[in-house]
Amino acid sequence: MRIDVLGAVRALRADGTPVDLGGPRHREVLARLVAAGGRMVATDTLVADLWAEPPVRAVGALRTFVAALRRAVEPDRPPRTPPRVLVTEGPGYALRLPRDQVDAHRFEDALARARRTPEALPDLEAALAAWRGPAYADVTGSLWAQRERARLEELRLEGIELRARLLLDSGAGAELVAELGAHVTEHPWREPAWGLLARALHRAGRQADALATLRRARTMLVEQLGLDPGAELRRLEADILHGATTLPPARTVWTAGVRLGPRTTVELARTLALAGGDALVHSRRDRLAAVQAAERTGDIALTARVIGAYDVPALWSRADDPEQSRAVVAAAERTLTALGTDGPAALRARLLATVAVESRSADLSGTASERAGRAAREAEALARELGDPALLVFALNGVFLQSFTRPGLAAARDVIGAEILDLATRHALPNFAVLGRLVRLQSASALGDLDAASAHARAAERLAVSTEASLVPVLTGWFRARVTAARSAEPGGPTAATAAAHYRAAEDALAGTASMPGLHRGLFALALLGLRLLHDRPAPTDPALDWGPYRPWTQPLVLLARNRVEEARTALAAAPEPPLDHMQEALWCLTAHAAARLGEHRAAARAATALRAARTEHAGGASGLLTLGPVARYLKEAEKCATQG
Repeated sequence: MRIDVLGAVRALRADGTPVDLGGPRHREVLARLVAAGGRMVATDTLVADLWAEPPVRAVGALRTFVAALRRAVEPDRPPRTPPRVLVTEGPGYALRLPRDQVDAHRFEDALARARRTPEALPDLEAALAAWRGPAYADVTGSLWAQRERARLEELRLEGIELRARLLLDSGAGAELVAELGAHVTEHPWREPAWGLLARALHRAGRQADALATLRRARTMLVEQLGLDPGAELRRLEADILHGATTLPPARTVWTAGVRLGPRTTVELARTLALAGGDALVHSRRDRLAAVQAAERTGDIALTARVIGAYDVPALWSRADDPEQSRAVVAAAERTLTALGTDGPAALRARLLATVAVESRSADLSGTASERAGRAAREAEALARELGDPALLVFALNGVFLQSFTRPGLAAARDVIGAEILDLATRHALPNFAVLGRLVRLQSASALGDLDAASAHARAAERLAVSTEASLVPVLTGWFRARVTAARSAEPGGPTAATAAAHYRAAEDALAGTASMPGLHRGLFALALLGLRLLHDRPAPTDPALDWGPYRPWTQPLVLLARNRVEEARTALAAAPEPPLDHMQEALWCLTAHAAARLGEHRAAARAATALRAARTEHAGGASGLLTLGPVARYLKEAEKCATQG
């Protein structure tokens, strides 16, 4: 049997007939295990990857999918004998298949061989021909699949270019002109591809077209990116202009084929992360690979340096890739244990700060939350003792992300933001100066001081120009939409429709930032709900709205807006306590409002108890992105309802 994921997910028997894998969820479970490359995937991870909002019996459903898949992939396995393909391992499952029986693994292995030796070209060509469409094409809406699709697509493009380079280096390649022409049209930013196209044109005797191609590449790079062509393109142009009858092999560095050391890799990943956008997505992947490579060396000090070197400022309390964050935290904790309490203080501080930063508060509960809080405090204490400002701002970033332990702590976070900003300004740490400004913007927004928050927004935007922090104007755009929403509830202010349009524009800007799913999901719907509550209107009921992680707390009000009162009461009873994150005050206020509308005295009392410490803050304001209005309004109605019980 073989499994194919380079296209729609499918399984084929040895004779080529298809295996009935079941429904979309069955195929997604199998695909997720393929993506793990033979490693065990924990049950909790599978559940989180399959469902944005896992149902109550998610684990049971997962077991059902696994049982059905086992029957499909091992139909002849005798009863009561252990499975050999889809096996239970520890707290999860793993797929045990030879790599040559999975098309994605065959492709990666063929690419790796072709990087090392030209003799592997036929295998690479066969592996490229096996692609039937985008990887995991029928697994839509899953973050893990998006990540794997992007990774494999980048490898596919490299494979296309590597094949062309090997053919050209061997003296062939004139027939590649049409293929490479289409390739550069679809992927115009891949500079090596332009050089390959020029070489193919030259090989076909079309020197004038080869020169025109190189000049077109130069024009595009200069006019659209502000970059001059690299040394390889300049050398090609000079060789053709001087009438070279043959062109020497390309000297392009194929970075994906170079075995960089883990320290170099993570330093490059850190630089890419600060650029934001797609570079941030790739940098996270490369960072984890570097950490794993360092661990394999057995050099504890090297591993600690690699893990702690990725001091990229982090603002949001929900991870974009929780699985990867957990893997980094686990590696940091293993390394801390290996270093021991007598290990170098600077290394221990960086590892502890990494644990605090990667352990985002919205994704934690119980002992994990307590452990992350202790790590933040210990990292801060060590950094202060060492007198290292760069280390201290990194540690304070962790303290900030662990400062959402209860509602009503905006003033305390402002103190943290002020120190980060002061240290970063005095010691020329511009990326952390941006972080300090954004933390202070959020804190001022939570406290209702929109003038101070606006000043921090303007200062952050000025810093973003020099640091190339592309996400800053997206966040400040959301903040200005939040200001418009607040003003729309004041006499003579803008209309609610104007505020909604500003939120929509901010949403469109954020939707183009694929690197921030932890921030993006559910944000627009929650903002619209807040705007409606400011104007005493019912919740929006558009079924197309994505409530993301906020659904348990918004659903009671959505059901009330549809006059489904008993269902709203059931949803309110099922809603857990809000996670300890940027939105906790907002979600408690939604609970308070729904409880008051439904006359649910206990829920109202619980919300009132949580909200009293945040009496002077604005619901949702801690995000700096949206508002539901003053917490005091919701606290008042919750207390009134509670006293009537």
